[in-house]
Amino acid sequence: MVQWGQTPLAPLGARGSVPAALWKGKRMKLLNRELKYSAHRVKVYEDTIEKPTGEKVYYDFVENRNGSGVLLVDNTGKLLFVKQYRNSINDMDVEIPAGCAELNDNVSLLNNPENVLDELSEKAYSRSDFESPENPFYRCAIREAEEETGLIPTKLEFVSYILAAAGLFSERTAVYIGTDLIEGKMSRDPDEYIDIIRLTPEEAMDYIAKGLITDSKTIIAIQHFVINAKNI
Repeated sequence: MVQWGQTPLAPLGARGSVPAALWKGKRMKLLNRELKYSAHRVKVYEDTIEKPTGEKVYYDFVENRNGSGVLLVDNTGKLLFVKQYRNSINDMDVEIPAGCAELNDNVSLLNNPENVLDELSEKAYSRSDFESPENPFYRCAIREAEEETGLIPTKLEFVSYILAAAGLFSERTAVYIGTDLIEGKMSRDPDEYIDIIRLTPEEAMDYIAKGLITDSKTIIAIQHFVINAKNI
């Protein structure tokens, strides 16, 4: 008979939590990562994971390039968004200007059994680094803003370095607020069909409440802006 506080260990393969006493001080261990599929933007792997109990389990892992997104604020205090088609939802989506880093930005994140974050990502994970004009995420944010809107933010404030979908993707996005805009040169990709939308902060929050803005990086940027009461 099991006494109170003496929960038995579930059989290997069974679902359910493991008593904290059995895994305290231990962690999941990545034993192997096997490439299963490679596309033009992503690579799909099967990970072999060892649980604290010694059981082996298998997870999918998708590697994608990191990138940046930037909420642009014009001189009237309005927020700029891009509305574009996303095949993943087969619909238009309202987002901040954003994109994956170019290869020469050198911000690719490759998780491996020895090191969860690469050297660059570890070095860049501080506000001062993210707000340096030499930082590749900073450069990426400025480039995406100019390419998609034709405007260049001369001042960037770092907000957060977010995971797109922690349960599956390696992809991280550096989120910024961009102000003091100057005219640049729009240069969209051939397959990009983008409309620019300008909203007041109140309208942007209303878009979130009504489900018209659902993109996570965009919501984070808007809420950060509103909480800090910038230009409102």
